[in-house]
Amino acid sequence: MAKIKKIEYFRVKPRWLFVKITDENGKYGWGEGTLEGHTNAVEGALDEIIARIIGYEADDIEHIWQTIWRLGFYRGGPVFMSALSGIDIALWDLKGRNLGLPIYQLLGGKVRNKVQVYCWIGGDRPSDVETAAKARIAQGLKCVKMNATEDVNWLDSPSVLDATVERLKTVKSLGLDAGLDFHGRLHKPMAKQLAKLLEPHRPLFIEEPLLCEHPEGYKQLAGLTTIPIATGERLYTRWDVKQFLEKATVDILQPDIAHAGGISETRRIAAMAEAYDVAIAPHCPLGPLAFAASLQIALNTPNFVIQEMSLGMHYNTEAGDIDLTTYLKDPSVFDIEEGYVKAPTGPGLGIEIDEDLVRKIAAETEPWKCKEFYGPDGSIREW
Repeated sequence: MAKIKKIEYFRVKPRWLFVKITDENGKYGWGEGTLEGHTNAVEGALDEIIARIIGYEADDIEHIWQTIWRLGFYRGGPVFMSALSGIDIALWDLKGRNLGLPIYQLLGGKVRNKVQVYCWIGGDRPSDVETAAKARIAQGLKCVKMNATEDVNWLDSPSVLDATVERLKTVKSLGLDAGLDFHGRLHKPMAKQLAKLLEPHRPLFIEEPLLCEHPEGYKQLAGLTTIPIATGERLYTRWDVKQFLEKATVDILQPDIAHAGGISETRRIAAMAEAYDVAIAPHCPLGPLAFAASLQIALNTPNFVIQEMSLGMHYNTEAGDIDLTTYLKDPSVFDIEEGYVKAPTGPGLGIEIDEDLVRKIAAETEPWKCKEFYGPDGSIREW
């Protein structure tokens, strides 16, 4: 066993926050605590955590998790849990590297050999959606996710929902399955109407049809549609998801491993969900470390169904064109074949980070701010 000697974090383009933990033997592990638009806040939380856990035994992952969780008194929420996630993932990576085993082996081994994935497509018009969908097919994907709607008020004309149906029909005509992401933008009156309109076209799921602050609305909606209801990217602990499971208001949970307490808490959420016959489809439009960590959970989780990834989401920055594989020494580890990514075989997270590139870009990266999203009346809307 070796003690934690140093913990560093790196703000890198386009909007990711990497964490590196080094033990007293010089061994290291990488994690990710990205929280889009709130990098400064997470860095502050990390500063507080780092001061506390330097000198702890690096192998004692659960003890460290519980120490960070319990000794702060005030706990939970996206900022705190994202910082904890970065630490937790890095500790699992370090442990796997020290033992020469993938993390999924430390969790009990694989229940599958490859992981089905999906990626985002944009576009407001059917022609734009068709172009984006064909590009995803060329990448080897079988499933995609798309915006349910850009902007809908409390009670708009039902005609504004017609474009959503047309976009879904376009994607389905190409042989793709598609999930529809509502982003919590719709209020209940419109969400009910849109779910009914979409039902004949059998989307893969509807994601965040309402904000998670409205569990009673989820209960009502669940009784009105046969479409699987997904949510979870804004639920950060097992206690957050508990009421959704107990009230049978969700069919697919989507914890984000970079927001939901890392590998340790995400696997607990998955085990809870299995007891309620609820599937796991981790949220992850983030960086390579979060995706690699999600793969480890997906490979070990019986009730896993599909994994989000951001492959092909290119960000043009002054540092160059950056995507999911930019910081990897071997990008082929994330190759898609017939809609699946194969189980990585390397130790820990199964990827190697180009640390020189990380340090170079971190030195010139400013915090990324959430885009502002306004309705036609000038009111602020959900991102």
